[in-house]
Amino acid sequence: MSRITATFEGLAKSGRKALIPFITAGDPNPDFTLPMMHAMVEAGADVIELGVPFSDPMADGPVIQRASERALAHKMSLRRVLGIAIEFRKTNQHTPVVLMGYVNPIEAMGYEDFANAAQRAEIDGVLTVDLPIEEAVENIILLKARDIDPIFLLAPNSTDERIKIMGAAGSGYLYYVSLKGVTGAGHLDVADVEAKLNQIRANTSLPVAIGFGVKDAQIAKTVSGLGNGVVVGSALISKIEENLDDLERAKSEIVGLLSSMREAMDS
Repeated sequence: MSRITATFEGLAKSGRKALIPFITAGDPNPDFTLPMMHAMVEAGADVIELGVPFSDPMADGPVIQRASERALAHKMSLRRVLGIAIEFRKTNQHTPVVLMGYVNPIEAMGYEDFANAAQRAEIDGVLTVDLPIEEAVENIILLKARDIDPIFLLAPNSTDERIKIMGAAGSGYLYYVSLKGVTGAGHLDVADVEAKLNQIRANTSLPVAIGFGVKDAQIAKTVSGLGNGVVVGSALISKIEENLDDLERAKSEIVGLLSSMREAMDS
């Protein structure tokens, strides 16, 4: 059983939902990421999505785009992101780490070399935003052979057939993009999300984490009642961007936001 599956099953048994924070590795500098990961776990994170910075992050809004720019300015690469994961595993063997990013850095490394490196870094899941399921077969085979969960995005307009395909090909969990558009955008329509989650559950047994539009504790609580997990990204990275001259404050504000979300989700 993968670390991700064990985490979701353990949460389900206790009637709780997964809190899944996203940060971009290397933002605002490489030294910030590792201690921030540990602090997020202390604040109640169940799974960490670690963004691999990329020069053309087409699915991301301006907040995460700028995070990638700051990380790339410090020469952050896919190999260096994996290095951070290796350091994280030296003192944390229980929190799943999911790499989230784009296919270009993986192709540059080579699918098999990447899968081997991810296995050595004890990565638990890989979510490749711009790799269509039709082109992901090789990657899926390589990852699953190494007990790494390939994770896929579902959109508001995903059909029953598409959901079934993603559910069969993926493992760990499915990430439901609750808004049309890029990360950090728009207003969350709870009724629409609830209707879509009913459709998704009718077509797959995988847990569903809901992201895009989760900004505060109240939204996290509401969304957690609909799915199996809540993903928060832009709201955290905004704390970094607002406090580039005081990173301890940025860290404290991220911890505070996650703690409030954890408390609200568990209440």
